[in-house]
Amino acid sequence: MGWNLNENLKRIAGDFPDRTVYQFMDKSTTYSELDFLVDRFAAALTREGIGKGDAVALLLGNTPHFVIAYYGILRSGAAAVPINPIFSPREIEYILANSEAKAAISIPQLQPVLANLKQQLKHLDFVVYTEKVDTESSFDQFITSANLNFISPIIDKDDLAVILYTSGTTGEPKGAMLTHLNMGSNAQACTKLFELTHEDRIITVLPIFHVFCMTVCLNATITCGATMLLLPKFSPTEVVKTIREQEATIFAGVPTMYNFLLQVPDATAEDFQSIRSCVSGGAPMPVALLNKFEQKYEVQVMEGYGLSEASPVTAFNPIRGVRKPGSIGVDIPYVTNKVVDPNGQEVPRGEIGELIVQGPNVMKGYLGMPEVTEMALRDGWLYTGDMARMDEEGYLYIVDRKKDVILVGGYNVYPREVEEVIYEHPAIIETAVIGVPDPEYGEAVKAFVVSKDASLTESELLEFCKGKIAKYKLPTYVEFLQELPKNTTGKILRRQLQNL
Repeated sequence: MGWNLNENLKRIAGDFPDRTVYQFMDKSTTYSELDFLVDRFAAALTREGIGKGDAVALLLGNTPHFVIAYYGILRSGAAAVPINPIFSPREIEYILANSEAKAAISIPQLQPVLANLKQQLKHLDFVVYTEKVDTESSFDQFITSANLNFISPIIDKDDLAVILYTSGTTGEPKGAMLTHLNMGSNAQACTKLFELTHEDRIITVLPIFHVFCMTVCLNATITCGATMLLLPKFSPTEVVKTIREQEATIFAGVPTMYNFLLQVPDATAEDFQSIRSCVSGGAPMPVALLNKFEQKYEVQVMEGYGLSEASPVTAFNPIRGVRKPGSIGVDIPYVTNKVVDPNGQEVPRGEIGELIVQGPNVMKGYLGMPEVTEMALRDGWLYTGDMARMDEEGYLYIVDRKKDVILVGGYNVYPREVEEVIYEHPAIIETAVIGVPDPEYGEAVKAFVVSKDASLTESELLEFCKGKIAKYKLPTYVEFLQELPKNTTGKILRRQLQNL
């Protein structure tokens, strides 16, 4: 089993042609069918002048079009640029311009936006829509007319596979350049980590354009010949139904999804009896939520950690061996994590420092941003910007984002530890803690909460938290909301809370 995702698909299609690669809306597609469509798509791209060093944007959701186009782009030697299709025209324009994408594969709803951008962006040669739109060819037309005798160019492990734009919490989004080795080695590590086999059936409901889904649900699945149960969007009742009816074995989600699944009133452990492991990532999972979920569904939730710049997974709780709730686990195969001080020196176990990562999954750098790349990649290590501690047994705990730390009168307050305490209250559905300006202490702690008990008051909640954390960490303000603002991957948008 190698790092080459393209060859992994060819190998499985040759060895097990009739095995199902994905199921979507009651239709199953085999590995040999997918391999054929990928060849056709790569041939069509080549016919249009796309090749090594070129970028092709994907503005698609969770459909077979994404799977075919993504692997077709890799097979043609080009690099895929996944873009969230609900981004604003300005965000789409920035990524297309920055990546100098020569082509885009898109949902038809974006035709007005892309027709306008095509006139402005001289490098954008053509757009393929999943359905027929005006003069542009449809996805099916595009691949039907392709040469059947396609030969893929030789792909080197250091060739660019994906340009992944980070959410841009500071300034404009940055394009993390991920090579075939980066993506392939991380997919391989995940198959080992989760002990995936061709018999596994993986719920694929995370946004497929996001690297967590791309590696764990798409690439790792194909690497071992398993089956994706591809769902177009997240609906808690639909996920429970699919798990039960399709006998899914793995569920991968972000903490918000687990929270929603927990609220499904008539779902029981019986619905989850085929699940052998649940995987959580994308954001820290509150321990109280993890415990409630496990009690309700009688499954084990394995929590881990990753970031776009590392393709993305770097640490996970092991399936066999000790699992520590609240921890992101230990080093995954081929990857090393370290916790360091501002000088890059490892801190003693138990002390807080910045998490840094080394391994074949670490990006080449940020596209066209040498200075920012130098800050992130130092002496062969990726500086994550996350504050963490490591215990005596090598288990890591994310304390918080470096920039989310709240300074109260010179004391560091990590939002996560305050949130963990608030989550212990039985009425709390979700919470997020931020720092707000304070004339006396510099910053004060503010908690935004969503409660299922409309009568819960600020004073009752604060009374509940007293004694569980130091006094200076207690929220000075509590604001009750109907829901917290989130991005498409379910990550809470703290920056939007700052503006409330």
